[in-house]
Amino acid sequence: MTGFFIKKAFFDGWDNLIGMVVLNLGFLLVLIAGIGSLSLLAQVPALSIGLLVASLGLFSFFCAGSAHITWLWARYERGGWEAFVRGIRISWRHALLYWLLITLAASLILLVIPFYLSYASLLGTLISVVLFWLFLALSLALLFYWPLFYAMQGDRPAKTLRKSFVIVADNLFFALFFAFHQLVTLVFSLILAGLAPGAGGLLLGQSVALKLLMYKYDWLEEHPDEGRKNIPWDELLYEERESVGHRSLKNMIFPWKD
Repeated sequence: MTGFFIKKAFFDGWDNLIGMVVLNLGFLLVLIAGIGSLSLLAQVPALSIGLLVASLGLFSFFCAGSAHITWLWARYERGGWEAFVRGIRISWRHALLYWLLITLAASLILLVIPFYLSYASLLGTLISVVLFWLFLALSLALLFYWPLFYAMQGDRPAKTLRKSFVIVADNLFFALFFAFHQLVTLVFSLILAGLAPGAGGLLLGQSVALKLLMYKYDWLEEHPDEGRKNIPWDELLYEERESVGHRSLKNMIFPWKD
């Protein structure tokens, strides 16, 4: 499944490249707002922190709308402005929790953990280690948060978050690989000034990862007596492979030469 995930995430992004760039332009505006709030930190700390938190809220709601579009892309559907607006409308409660969680994560890594490390004591170090693992677990869980909502839209925010932790715990090695894949995607995004793959590409990867994992859970539900080692990935992903098709770098760039 891992190899096919890389292929599908890449080609889904390529097939929706223009839409992805448009989404990323919006994310860049949010990033500029966040950087602007940090520039006031030395002059007006309280105002700067307030604006930074507001920027995280803007990022959260922009993720809500964008994740709906990328979920549609992963399902070979198109999504434009209407899909973006609908995504925010149906997930605003999840966006509020996401806002709280990313604010917590940012506080842990930027403020709380450095604060305890500054004591240079054994107790401070132990607390910092525990908080870092909390930050890491939360970061992994949030990778599946938005696609889980769109896959199961009847769930409340807390239930979606709980299922996100379950997904990570049940697929730990894939979750770690997926986190590495997201980091690599982020590096390429920095090289391309955030235009591609960018935040849109990161969200698309999350949608693809969750969609493929759901095939496993659907199969286990239908075959409760079968072991997890017997999951027939080739059979489960047959239609997905056919939908993606047999592509190469040559026919991707020069389709008329195929």
